[in-house]
Amino acid sequence: MDIIPYFLYIQIVKNLFQYGMIVFRKDDNMLKIGCHLSIVDGLYKAGLKAISIDANTFQFFTRNPRGGKAKDLDRDELDKLRQLMEEHDIGPIVAHGAYTMNLASDKIQTREFAKMILKDDLERLKLIPNAYYVFHPGSHVGQGSDMGIELIVDALNDLIDENNNTTILLEGMSGKGTEIGRNMEELKAIIDGVKHNEKLGICIDTCHLYSAGYNIVDDLDGVLKEIDDIIGLDRLKAVHLNDSKVDFYSHKDRHEVIGKGTIGLRALVNVINHPLLKDLPFNLETPNDLEGYKREIEILRREYR
Repeated sequence: MDIIPYFLYIQIVKNLFQYGMIVFRKDDNMLKIGCHLSIVDGLYKAGLKAISIDANTFQFFTRNPRGGKAKDLDRDELDKLRQLMEEHDIGPIVAHGAYTMNLASDKIQTREFAKMILKDDLERLKLIPNAYYVFHPGSHVGQGSDMGIELIVDALNDLIDENNNTTILLEGMSGKGTEIGRNMEELKAIIDGVKHNEKLGICIDTCHLYSAGYNIVDDLDGVLKEIDDIIGLDRLKAVHLNDSKVDFYSHKDRHEVIGKGTIGLRALVNVINHPLLKDLPFNLETPNDLEGYKREIEILRREYR
């Protein structure tokens, strides 16, 4: 059989496109969208719940969000989860650290407790397939941001070595109280201070960003440019997609159902469709039940371009 010359092959393909015999369509499932799910019945069951609401990523707490001992991982269940994720193109999924973790506390016992949780979580993440780890940087509780950042950096340098293969994400915060991570400069200071920071990045939360004074409604391009200039968009690995109950620059953290808050549906659709963001995993943390998440995912998939 004769080999078709390359230039002739290209012309044939062009002709097929011209007459509509070849059409490339975007698969709606290219949008990586999910929500926060309970793993009280295990990670595999959480994966099944994700599939039931047309999600192809999901987020979960590694343990009770208030801290405490984590449930032992079942290797057989993890094998089932891995197979489920492969069959349904799920992932990356996102493990969220406990709210009680405060690496920036003024109390050594609190910092050691946070380090214990983080160390344990990172060991567990080695077994969970295709998972990122996100956590709130901490609160300086009156010591000042510089001291808080120094304490966080010291803890991460103790726990992250050159063999780390887990993508660890600092979550950007709204700036309430003495939270650290209220702006890109604080997140950058942490990243730059960690010696083995190759797998250290950030997760942005649309509600937090808006409350912290980043106007994603009227100037999303400008916000992304600022993130890129200060941290680098290559370190942005995941997005929490939430509307907000509070006003712009309020420094308050109150999530709202998509389209019912001060950010609004149109601005959040712009986020999922932005060429610099659209390939990231998006997880909803809105005040919703499973059916509510299903409705939100349906709306967002319909608006994805």
